Amino acid sequence: MDTRNLSFRGLGATASAGIALAAGAAVAMAVRWPTYHALRARIEHLEEAAQSQRRSSFAHQQRLHWELLSKAMDDPELAEVLDAYDGTVSPRKLRQFLFANALYTNALCYYRMGNMNREEFFGFARSMLQNPVFREYWYASRPHRATLADSSEEARLGRMVDDLLAQLEEADTDEWWVVGELPSE
Repeated sequence: MDTRNLSFRGLGATASAGIALAAGAAVAMAVRWPTYHALRARIEHLEEAAQSQRRSSFAHQQRLHWELLSKAMDDPELAEVLDAYDGTVSPRKLRQFLFANALYTNALCYYRMGNMNREEFFGFARSMLQNPVFREYWYASRPHRATLADSSEEARLGRMVDDLLAQLEEADTDEWWVVGELPSE
């Protein structure tokens, strides 16, 4: 009987020690919780600031892109620098292609920034493809898009526009605004 008593006492002491350890850990956690919470809030704030900086940098880059294209559209000598069509287009057509590129790039940036969703981007592309100059630009710039990494967002959107253009050309209707189906992601 004495052996049993010792066994229960030993178990009681172990259980008491476990409870004391758990209580100590709970107290330590309660003491550190405000610090943990403050650190977590600070990390979230820094992540939001970094995201805001990326958006700001992206917008600045878009503005710079537009300024450069504007200069090239205004000055045929500068436009020659951006002639990626092997001199096969006239200076007038080149300026039109540069403007088409600016419109497309603007929509692409809007999409990337979250100011336009895929459906809106698809609608933009559908309407722009109604313009013969934009279509000509799209065909002429196909080799340029072929250099994009297949997995890139820009390449995926380009393929979506390519598919839409094929659907528009095959359509038997003048109601272009109903042609094409937004592909799933």
